Order: sequence, then C-alpha cells, then structure tokens
Amino acid sequence: MESVSFTQMKDGSKEDYELLHELEKAYLAQTADRLLRELARQAEETLSGYKISRLEHGLQSATRALHDGADADWIVATLLHDIGDGLAPQNHDRFAAEILRPYVRDECAWVVEHHGAFQMYYYAHHYGWDRMEREKYADSPFYPTTVDFCERWDQTSFDPDYPMKPLSFFEPLVRQVFSRKAYDPKVLRSGEVFGLPEVRI
Repeated sequence: MESVSFTQMKDGSKEDYELLHELEKAYLAQTADRLLRELARQAEETLSGYKISRLEHGLQSATRALHDGADADWIVATLLHDIGDGLAPQNHDRFAAEILRPYVRDECAWVVEHHGAFQMYYYAHHYGWDRMEREKYADSPFYPTTVDFCERWDQTSFDPDYPMKPLSFFEPLVRQVFSRKAYDPKVLRSGEVFGLPEVRI
C-alpha cells in the first residue's frame, strides 16, 4: 500500500498530504459500513440485565420512529442514539451525537446528545439522584422535542415482544444519511425546531 514519506506530520510534503486526502475519501465513504458493524456487534456485546440487547433497543426505538412517520434523520438518529454504550459508557449520548452531528439536523443531534440526562426522569430517584436533571436545559428550544423523544421512542423500547424491524431494513437509510456532504447547512438547519411527527392513531 502506498504511504507517506514522513514519520512526523510537520515533515510532510504537499504530495504526502494529497495522497492522504485521496485515501481519506475512500475511508469516509465506508463510514456507514463501520457503523452497521458496530450496531450488529451490540447484539452480543451488550449491557446485562435488560430483557433485550442494545441492538434490539436501537431497532425497537427506530421502528417506533418509523411507525410514527419520522423522516430519515430521526430514524437514523434514533437507531444510533445508544451506539456509544460499548465504547463510551459514561458519556454514550455525546459520543453518539458527535457521530451524527455532521449528517443530520441540528435538532436531532442535540436530542441524542442530551437524551441521557432526560432519561434520568424515569429512574434517577431510585438511586437518590435528581430525576429532574433535564431542567437545566429548559431554556433550549429543543427541550420539548427531547422530552418527546425519550417518552415515545426511547424509554418505551425495552419490550422483547415488540415487533421490531431488522437491522437490514434500516441499512439503506443509514447509507443514505452517511453519504451526505458533511456539515451541509441545508441538512443541518441549525437552530430550527421541527419536533417529532404527530402521534399516529
């Protein structure tokens, strides 16, 4: 494999960095492949004690978003919202948000980044913690959306009997989202609030 001439970055030539730029294009194009492999791994490497695996939790959450008529940004963000559990268990929400941030609406990335604090509403009091941790974000325009995300798609999705779609179903959407131009302002829609789709009856 072709490689650069330097052993310290400061010694790299223009040709070296042009080579790296070309190689990076192919690597970036495989981002969806790496994410899908990590999700699949969560079927086996998972937090103990729950009735379903971390993969199944993501699939169930994303299936609920799909059934509610959510768009690709929400479905993919929901599928990946806990992808950081294995590698960053103390800040899994921020980890997942940084993966998503270049490719989805600002609102979706913010919700994923903060869902950990908002989820505390359901369990923190059992540990003697503050279940209203989410209130420190009350001034955010995305606060109501995050409350809805946790209530409708996240905290509800630990049911082994729920008929969730398989990972293969979501693969085209993951590929679609991660093939976008990173940080495209037309995608990010910074600061705009859309909320979750209306609940279907």
